[in-house]
Amino acid sequence: MAEPDSTTLDPNALGPIQVEIIRNALVAAAEEMSVTVWRTSRSAVVREILDYSCCVFDAQGRSTAQAAAMPVHLNSMPACLEEILASHIPLEDWHEGDIVITNDPYAGGQHLPDIQTFKPVFLDGRLIAIAGILVHHLDVGGGAAGSYHAGATEIYQEGFRIPPLKLAEGGRRNEAVIKLLLRNTREPANVGGDFASQLAALDTGVANLQRIGRRYGPDTLAAACERIQAQSEAAMRAAIARIPDGTYSFEDFVDDDGIERDRPLRIRVALTVAGDAVTIDLAGSAGQAVGPVNCTLNMTRSAVVCGVMMALGSEVPANAGCYRPVSVQAPEGLVVNARSPAPVANRMATGHRIVTTVLGAFAAAMPGQVPAAYYGVSYAYALNCFLEDGRRQVYFDLECGGWGAHPQEDGASGFSCGFHNIANAPVEMLENTLPLTFVEYALVPDSGGRGRTRGGLGLARAFRLDAPAGRFAANLERFKFAPYGLDGGEAGRPGRLTIRRAGAAAVEDLPSKVADLTVARGDVLRLQTAGGGGYGDPAERPRSAVERDLAEGYVTAGR
Repeated sequence: MAEPDSTTLDPNALGPIQVEIIRNALVAAAEEMSVTVWRTSRSAVVREILDYSCCVFDAQGRSTAQAAAMPVHLNSMPACLEEILASHIPLEDWHEGDIVITNDPYAGGQHLPDIQTFKPVFLDGRLIAIAGILVHHLDVGGGAAGSYHAGATEIYQEGFRIPPLKLAEGGRRNEAVIKLLLRNTREPANVGGDFASQLAALDTGVANLQRIGRRYGPDTLAAACERIQAQSEAAMRAAIARIPDGTYSFEDFVDDDGIERDRPLRIRVALTVAGDAVTIDLAGSAGQAVGPVNCTLNMTRSAVVCGVMMALGSEVPANAGCYRPVSVQAPEGLVVNARSPAPVANRMATGHRIVTTVLGAFAAAMPGQVPAAYYGVSYAYALNCFLEDGRRQVYFDLECGGWGAHPQEDGASGFSCGFHNIANAPVEMLENTLPLTFVEYALVPDSGGRGRTRGGLGLARAFRLDAPAGRFAANLERFKFAPYGLDGGEAGRPGRLTIRRAGAAAVEDLPSKVADLTVARGDVLRLQTAGGGGYGDPAERPRSAVERDLAEGYVTAGR
């Protein structure tokens, strides 16, 4: 079949079938970028955990298509590009072969390990799209391995900071920027490999987007992008319009910031529904934290949009259009809109809490349609291993937990989805590459909140250090404030972190945030993640479901 002649296509005559074909072609371009990163990356955090995201923007810098990856990235990359275009590098200064890079949280980024790159796509001298990729890099320096310094009180302690700048101009790469990055990481081989993968995937995206542009023509492509975004906006507005107008409030808490350990941080949401638009007001949230759990406004908007999409938009294609009916208000100086140079490495502690609080407000607005709270934290931890030959290796991992019960179904156990949507790093692969032995990896009985439907179970993951020494850092959460239940359901069991020193019988409890812990050969660290909240009165749970839980070991007889 011959390809259509782009010179004869009328952009105004676009039909729904052609729009859908182009939409899927753009999604495929984003997915192929994602596959390129996956197949060519080096570190476990990228290759196994899949902590990266790919997005396609139109010629005006508006998100139009994305790969199935991490909402925390995908909801914030458009705002980062918008910030770059508005305040740093205007669109007229982007040229063929350029690459723009940043990881600066106060210039549209999130935290320093997340390096964002954007490459314009030109066809016959005309800008037709922008390819974007965000990759979480294993280590970018700072006061702790993995660049998650739980003791940081300002961003300067958190690692290598890249302002928005051109990594490449006209196809010529500025190698000095890459050298600076690799000089400031504890893992130059892995970070260098992942960064090369990121840049290669940009080229994959550019080639595919040029192919789409040639096939349909720049004018048709631009018109299709407008239509794609308009469809998402209309679908989101229709979903919002089904909710009764009004203001619905909810609050949840972050345990602490790791420094002021007796100060819980309130996250308060006032959700106002007015016709086909919603406003999320976080003005009642806690003030800016001393420690690194702060969010920039871009990060907060990402969490809000994720909560809205989880409550309403499962069938709505995510792009710039579905963001338009959602307004976010958060005064500067709060933990949800921190002022520079506040530390932000563990911004996910507060980000997840924004998501669960938004969902709690929607549960009030839409009774019987929103599940109880999920585990609500990215369990980020890192172990800097010191080997016999003087080398160092960084073990960085992320864990998940139990999901909240739905009104009709039990919550999923040990399930990663939602805001961070990470994958599992297989213990066999980790043991083969790191001086570690995993001694436990299992679901935790009784950790799901009781209810008519039960919350999902959390996980236990324990490992022994087999190297002479190590330094451990953790940025965890949900140790004090458990994932809430709804409609009479019980909260899930909170998380727990312990260490058993070599030769000792007893275990030592550790806080949810650990800045720098000395670990010796034979010491065992164990993380237990939170279970999801339950839904409904536990007395109404069917006897057959209780018997099944007992038989499968999800609950114990004592429970």
